[in-house]
Amino acid sequence: MPAGRRITDRGWGHLALHPPSAPTPTSTLRRHVECLEASTAARFAASDGRTKLRRITEFYDGAASWDRVERIIARVEAGHGGTDTRFVVTSLPSGSARALYERRYCQRGQAENHIKSWKRHLAADRTSCTKATANQVRLFLHAGAYWLMWSLRTLMPRRSSWRTAQFDTLRLRMIKLAVRVVELKTQVKLHLPSRAPCQSILAFVLGRVPRLIS
Repeated sequence: MPAGRRITDRGWGHLALHPPSAPTPTSTLRRHVECLEASTAARFAASDGRTKLRRITEFYDGAASWDRVERIIARVEAGHGGTDTRFVVTSLPSGSARALYERRYCQRGQAENHIKSWKRHLAADRTSCTKATANQVRLFLHAGAYWLMWSLRTLMPRRSSWRTAQFDTLRLRMIKLAVRVVELKTQVKLHLPSRAPCQSILAFVLGRVPRLIS
C-alpha cells in the first residue's frame, strides 16, 4: 500500500458478535438521548405533522464499560409512531455531524438498498441453471432490467412519490397490465386495456423515454 494512504473502516454493530449498543450507557449519555428525544417530539407535535422531523447532534461520551470517550453522533426522528434513535460512534475528527451521518454512514445503507432492489424486486439471485455460463447470462439480463427500471424512475417528476418508488411498485402498478388473450384459428390477438390506474403518469413517462437515448 502506498505511504500516506488512509483506510476508513465502517462497521455495523448489529452484525457484530458483541454489538457496541450492548454496554450499559452512562447517566450522561442517557441524559443526552432523553433530552434530544423529548425536544424532537415536542417540535414534531408543534408542527403540522405531515412529515417526520429529523434532528442530528453530536457529543463526546462513552458507555459504562468503555475505557475511553468517543465522538457519538445521534440521529432522532419523530413521527406519529413516536421517536426513533440511531447512533454512530466514530473516530473521525473532522466533518459535521449531519455530513458524517447522511453522506458517510447512510451511503452504506443506500448501497445495500440498491443490491436489495436488484435481488428481491428483479429476482437477480435466481441462478437455477445447471451451467455457469447460463447463469451469467441471467445476471446480464437482470442487470439490463435494473438499468431500465432505474432509468424509468429517473424520468418521473422530481417531486412525485414515483421518483423514489421501489422497483416492485413500478412493475406491479405501472408495467404489469392485464391483457385479454383471444386465440383464433390462424392468429392470437392481445387486447390491451384502454384504461389503467396510473395511465396519466405512464403516458407522461413514455413521452420522456427519448431522453434516455438522446
